[in-house]
Amino acid sequence: MTSPTPQPTLEQTEQSAGPAPSGQLSHGLKQRHLSMIALGGVIGAGLFVGTGKGIAAAGPAIILAFTLSGLLVMLVMRMLGEMSAARPSSGSFSVHAEREIGPWAGVTAGWMFWVMLCCGVAAEATAAGTIMNGWIPDVPGWAWVAVFMAFFCASNLTGVKNFGEFEFWFAAVKITAIVAFLALGVLGVAGVLGDGAPGTANLTGHGGFLPNGMDGLIVGLLASVFAYGGLETVTIAAAESDNPQRNVANAVRTAVWRIAVFYIGSMALVVTLVPWNDPQVASEGPYVTVLRHLDVPGAGAIMQAVVLIALLSAMNANIYGASRMAYSLVGRGEGPRVLAKVSGGVPRLAVLVSCAFGFGAVLAGKVWPDTVFTWLMNTTGVAILVVWIFICVAQLRMRRRLERESPELLTVRMWGYPYLTWAALVANVGILALMTTTEGNRDQLYAAGVLVAALAAAGYWKQRRTA
Repeated sequence: MTSPTPQPTLEQTEQSAGPAPSGQLSHGLKQRHLSMIALGGVIGAGLFVGTGKGIAAAGPAIILAFTLSGLLVMLVMRMLGEMSAARPSSGSFSVHAEREIGPWAGVTAGWMFWVMLCCGVAAEATAAGTIMNGWIPDVPGWAWVAVFMAFFCASNLTGVKNFGEFEFWFAAVKITAIVAFLALGVLGVAGVLGDGAPGTANLTGHGGFLPNGMDGLIVGLLASVFAYGGLETVTIAAAESDNPQRNVANAVRTAVWRIAVFYIGSMALVVTLVPWNDPQVASEGPYVTVLRHLDVPGAGAIMQAVVLIALLSAMNANIYGASRMAYSLVGRGEGPRVLAKVSGGVPRLAVLVSCAFGFGAVLAGKVWPDTVFTWLMNTTGVAILVVWIFICVAQLRMRRRLERESPELLTVRMWGYPYLTWAALVANVGILALMTTTEGNRDQLYAAGVLVAALAAAGYWKQRRTA
């Protein structure tokens, strides 16, 4: 009797996708690229600017908010690291969700993440254009948006090593900036800079540590959760590195101290050095406010330049991550297979479509700012929580299977499995429940719910057809 032909794995299907049988992603990222992408990925534009609104809502308790959400992110990244080190894939959590839960889960997690990244590109390009227009008023913001979109689209079309090099230097600038800020902040707390040591006056004064009660803490918690979005891109990039298993393991193992130092540490310095209710914290950003308080010359211009770098870095990373996620999805039959064509080691059509969607979102912000654009942006806040929930469920199932079938692949292990995995899952669901308590967050939840339901239904329909 003839033995049945073995079916390809999800990873093999993804790598063999496209018309050309030899068309595969390149492995042009080196360890130094992955290390800096992992470090710089934590330091986004949201850290420098978006945290101001969280501080205005939560007050000094923003430290607690970032600590709680940081612990959750550490657990999620550890779970993702365990799965990605065992089975690296450019589809990352989408591949793991499809394998462990079902095609509908892979479709939902993957395309939700793709929409989130593409909308992120639109928001970042618009913000970068606004900064450039402020510096050079004769050139309109939309022209800068077009320049940035074209530049990063072209760089992502030419090869993954270009993405890696740009992110390497972008990350170097961001890390230098945040380390310098932390050093100056410590000197300010010690009384060496500024008007003397502030002590605990700003932590306990102006209404106390929790000035707006639990409602303020909830808003700060939600703001801090969304600030962490996008860290997952490093596990996508690891699949195109020279040693995926080793590199992704190294990246996630450093997540703990990166989150603790960059986010929690800087928030603690901000609310210690300046009053949380200083209107400049929300309008200009907490970092500019602190630097001005410490009498650092040119603080506003310095931080604007750093924010611009952070925005461009996020644009570059989001175009890359979106194109690889689309490539993985269509390679597994979850979209138009023409997008899976690879040439020169790059899924160029997937890059072009991802950039086109991002640019379309920019146009929607001009033409339909209160309808289409608002709906698109509202989906992005919830998307990260949806992805994290799929990561938790997939890890619960994958860990059991790996321990039974391939324990040697568990080079990175989730702490306290399965108890901490369940704790993270409950926390994610709890945060979604908290979003129903405020009107703005309810809008995000409803908009994302429509998209999740549509994607899940499409994935389930395909799953039933191919069963």
